[in-house]
Parts: sequence; C-alpha cells; structure tokens
Amino acid sequence: MITEKYTIKHIQFWQIILSLGAASLFIFATMYFMQPLLPLLTESFQISVSYASLAMSMTTIGLIFGLLAIGFMSDRHGRTKFIHLSIICSTILLFIIPLLKMFIFIIILRFVQGFLLAGLLSAALAYMAEEIDPKHFGFATTLYISCNSIGGMMGRFVTGYIAEQYTWQITMYILAIFGVVTFLLVLFNLPTSRYFTGVQSKVKEDLKGFVVHFKNPTLLLMFGLGMVLQIAFTGMWTYLPFHLLEAPYELSLKEISYFYFAYSLGVIGAPIAGLLTARFNISHLRVAGVFILCSGMMITLGSSLVLITIGLCIVCLGFFISHALATATVSQTATHHKGSASSLYLVAYYLGVSLGTTSLAPLWESYQWMGVILFTAILPAIYVFLVKGYQTMQTKK
Repeated sequence: MITEKYTIKHIQFWQIILSLGAASLFIFATMYFMQPLLPLLTESFQISVSYASLAMSMTTIGLIFGLLAIGFMSDRHGRTKFIHLSIICSTILLFIIPLLKMFIFIIILRFVQGFLLAGLLSAALAYMAEEIDPKHFGFATTLYISCNSIGGMMGRFVTGYIAEQYTWQITMYILAIFGVVTFLLVLFNLPTSRYFTGVQSKVKEDLKGFVVHFKNPTLLLMFGLGMVLQIAFTGMWTYLPFHLLEAPYELSLKEISYFYFAYSLGVIGAPIAGLLTARFNISHLRVAGVFILCSGMMITLGSSLVLITIGLCIVCLGFFISHALATATVSQTATHHKGSASSLYLVAYYLGVSLGTTSLAPLWESYQWMGVILFTAILPAIYVFLVKGYQTMQTKK
C-alpha cells in the first residue's frame, strides 16, 4: 500500500492525470462549444450578436457563483463527490437544451450549467495539491491545464465542424454522449482522497479563512492576472468567427473551425512552462507568456490568413504559459483553504471570460476587428507594467 503522496513513478499519479484530464476536456468543451455557434444562433433565433453572446457570458456568470459556493463546500465535504456530480449533471443538461424553442430558456439553462461545471473546476486542483507530491505537483498542474486547452479546442473545432455538416442540436447530443463516457471513466478510475481533511470550524470562521486570501498580495495579483488574461483571450476568440465570415475572407463556419487547432500550442506550452520552472524564475516566465500573447494578438491584425493563423498560435502559446503558471502559483501560495483559493482565482478568471464575451460587443460593432484586437493586446501589457511597478515600490520600502 502506498503511504506517501503520489509521484510520476506511481500508477495512481497517471490515473489522476487521465481522469481529471478527461473530465477537464469535457468540462471545457461544454463551456466553450457555444462560441463558434454564435453566428448560427443569431440566424436561427433571429437575435442580435450581443443577445446571442449571453449563451456564453451567462454560463460564466453561473460558473462564478458555482465556484464560490462549491469551492467553499469542497473544503468542508470533500473533492471527488463534487467532481462526479459536476460531470453527470452537466451532461444531463446537454440532452435537454437542444429541445428548447425559446432562446431565453437556453440562456437560463446555460447559467445553471455554468454553476454545475464549477464542481470539477473548484475541486480538481485542490484534490491534486492534496494527493500529489509537491515536487511533481507543478508538472501535474501543467498537464491538467493542457487538457483544459484541448477541451477548449475540441469544444470550438468539433462543434463548429459538426454544426456546419448537420445541426447545432446534434452537436450537443454528441457532446452529451461524450459526457456519459467521461463520467464512467472518472467514476471507476479516479483514486479516492487520502489526504483530504475537512474543515471542522464553524461557517463564520470558515468564511474568515476564505476572505483572508484577499490579504495575500501574491494571490491578489494572480487573481487580477487571471481576469485580464481571459478578457483578452476570450474577447479575441469570440469575435474571430464574425471577422472571418465577412469580406475579404467570407469563410464558412466549417473552415473557421480549423483555426481552433491553434490551441495545440497551449497543449505544448503549458507542460514546457512547468518544466522550465525548475531552471527559471516563475514570475519571469509568466511575464514572458503575457508578452508572447500580446505579440500574437498584434500579428492577427495582418490581412492574410497565414498571418492570422500564426498570430493565433502565438496567442495560445503565451496564454497557456501564463495561465498554467498563475494557477500553480495560487495552489502553492495558499497555505490553507486551498479549494477556496483555487476557486477565487477561477472566479476572477471566468469573470474575465464573461467580460471578454459580452462587454466587447460595442468595440466590435463600432471598430470591428481592429478595435477588439488593440484593446485585447494592450490590456495584459498594461497590467504587467502596473504589477511590476507596484512590486518595485514594495521592494524599495
């Protein structure tokens, strides 16, 4: 019987990666599959771009509420039960949503689905931090983040491709079947928690422990970085289909879906970043990731599809490097209530998704692709400069 925490030498380590990786893939595919379908939804329901985008932004708002509630509960009642419930309940809604005839009801159920998706996201990293040896946790985290990027890519590419061939409803049914398979895999493969210790304090004291994370400057900076990264990243991807549907490109939704293969760079970038942390300062690597992202954004302003493709690949590489290292920093920095700390980071992160999806609609409507990209490229760079300035001032004190 293994008594120490799992390392890469243990089969249980790889069972955790396989289970949580597959679950992450499904959760992120479910979260983002609506994004490439927005043009179809505007046409099918005869609604505006801003209204259609609520199918994405309301999901992330529901997710934010779920992260706060479930992150709090997972610190008290365990990790795996919330992971299981998150997958199966989200899957059930995927079978229901295609049957709805009014878009407002789709928005409502997407909000509920967002809340349910939080079960995995709020518990997975805390579970990994408890069960995996600290020396191997960073590597495990970057592998998990890589699966996030695969899920985002699959949710966008596969759904766009299938919807073009068939209908968006059939796309959802296929995703739902994948959810059932994922649930069975996690149910029978994910090792039980061995090192989880439920918080025994009163709820009032637990809330104080939750709030104390806001007194940690490092955590606050990571929360802010997560939000800024997603405002930029989601904003760009949300309006890319509209940009490529118009002249001079006039691509089909099926053709646009191939651009989401740029996420493959995220699959590579996150583990590489994790390995580099053994040799380089993690803060410097995060900053490098941010400026790689910003550079890629500017390249997408090129008029040729080749330049846009190169830019998207660079954006994904920079984004997942920065996000993976910010996530690892949060889990390692929090000394207690790790589930709550991870949830707070993800709350900020997905608040950025919501803002990047809907709030940039006026920029698109007024200034089109140029306006969206200039904003999303400059915002992360400004944030990094402000953070570095603050850290320099604190060092001088």
